Amino acid sequence: MSAAAAVIDDLRDESDELDALVGALDGPGWRGPTPAERWTVAHQIAHLHWTDEVALLAATEPDRFGDEVTRALAAPESFVDEAADAMVAAHAPDALLARWREARRRLHEVLRNAPAGTRVPWYGPPMSVASMATARLMETWAHGQDVADALGVTRAPTTRLRHVARIGVRSRDYAYAVRGITAPEEEFRVELHTPEGEVIAYGPQGAPQRVTGPLLDFCLLVTQRAHRSDLTVTAEGRAADQWLGIAQAFAGPPGPGRLPRAERDGDR
Repeated sequence: MSAAAAVIDDLRDESDELDALVGALDGPGWRGPTPAERWTVAHQIAHLHWTDEVALLAATEPDRFGDEVTRALAAPESFVDEAADAMVAAHAPDALLARWREARRRLHEVLRNAPAGTRVPWYGPPMSVASMATARLMETWAHGQDVADALGVTRAPTTRLRHVARIGVRSRDYAYAVRGITAPEEEFRVELHTPEGEVIAYGPQGAPQRVTGPLLDFCLLVTQRAHRSDLTVTAEGRAADQWLGIAQAFAGPPGPGRLPRAERDGDR
């Protein structure tokens, strides 16, 4: 099995897990708020559906995808919210769920059948098929976490988190660039512990700048689904500490992140 096919299989499984969370919801459940400001459960699924459709467009009609990039550049701070709002306004929950299922099925099929060496245009540099599938998995997991938090569901970590961690590490320099900060030239050592006791490592073993912690916590950090103070990810070295304060695995402007749990609890 190719690397791309393995990631696409994991993307399918991640999507199916989220589908199982929302598939049985009634109308009020879809309208329930999630940790993302102004976004309901329906907005979360609408966003994933819209992004899957845009990714499908990029993979099959790159010239038309260029128009999407132009629209994004015209409203970089609002185009994602506007797309989700429009999708929620246009479709009832059952129709929205059906559309997401079909869009992701088509995207997975196109990615799986893409010729070797295919590069898919995106809002940043073009990506390989494996990288596109990894990015979609990261977003699906992150928005699935928003849905799980809204529903009070605790999800068990899976081996699919390795993909989220990898994109979080690889996007280190992007997190600096999007904030107008020069990224460190030196490599960092990142060591993440799985629930099974395995260590997943990136970077040179002897690097003085080090990040360590549970795999799940690191994924929550780089997707900005939890505040750093509520996680057990630690840094050794000033540069590594700075990175943990700005890390983001997703493209686009820096997100507002999540408030510390103590502040959220105090607002209730």
